[in-house]
Amino acid sequence: MNISKIRKAEIKDIPRITELLLQVHKVHSDKRPDLFRKGSKKYTEDELRDIIANSERPIFVAADEDDSVMGYAFCVMEHFGDNSLEEHDTVYIDDLCVDEKLRGRHIGKALYEYVLKFAKDKGCYNVTLNVWEGNESAIAFYKSMGLSVQKYTMEKII
Repeated sequence: MNISKIRKAEIKDIPRITELLLQVHKVHSDKRPDLFRKGSKKYTEDELRDIIANSERPIFVAADEDDSVMGYAFCVMEHFGDNSLEEHDTVYIDDLCVDEKLRGRHIGKALYEYVLKFAKDKGCYNVTLNVWEGNESAIAFYKSMGLSVQKYTMEKII
């Protein structure tokens, strides 16, 4: 299976996106069962329908020759600027996933580069995302894509 295209997600993609959301959630719940419920996922099907309809929250999918979803990138268009922050637009990658059986085929790289081009075409200043501590493969992947640490979120469990 090779990537045939990257396109915006459609309603018909929801079952496959749901499968991938479960894969991502399992990584998180295995690492942080104190925060993530086992067997759950980030979005319901109704929430996915709403997100797909929202132009400020594009979901891009990598699809094969049969138009089957191989991976996705959930994005959020954001604007920053106030008394202390310079005005700028950004694309926040809320979630990026490639099917665990298809990893190592540069699908994640293709999705990330697509989002980067999308952000440039929209005139954004940057692309941002969060990675959970302990997700070493994701951290290594994003570093290999040229991302660097912008800020840290720290915690003290009490």
